[in-house]
Amino acid sequence: MMIRTETERNPKLIEKLSTIWRRSVEKTHGFLTAEDIDGISHYVPGLIGKVPVLVTANDGAEPLGFMGIDGHRLEMLFLDPDAMGKGIGKALLRYGIDECGVNELTVNEDNPNAAGFYRHMGFAEYRRTDTDEDGRPFPLLYM
Repeated sequence: MMIRTETERNPKLIEKLSTIWRRSVEKTHGFLTAEDIDGISHYVPGLIGKVPVLVTANDGAEPLGFMGIDGHRLEMLFLDPDAMGKGIGKALLRYGIDECGVNELTVNEDNPNAAGFYRHMGFAEYRRTDTDEDGRPFPLLYM
């Protein structure tokens, strides 16, 4: 597996990462309806394309997962479900911490596996909201 910061964000890469996002969310975000996922999915390519730092984990030429970083904040980290449980998320986050200075993030409270992963990696909750940044009823943990 190779981790790299992407300097080019061509449509093919954004499409692949958007597919990983969708597969990951369908697997891990049981609190979202299919309509929720469809609605959010329209914004994902633009978010991937605009996040200041985009890092991928790759097996040969194919991405297995990715993260987006803005300043010292982890904005997104998603793995293809087939890549989960193999240390790839840990390797991505460790890269983000060591190479990019990641020291804060937000995670859905209703995604306990992700929240537990971030706690295991040393993050601690300092704030909770009853809604997400768009005002939807999805509580967030700020770590």
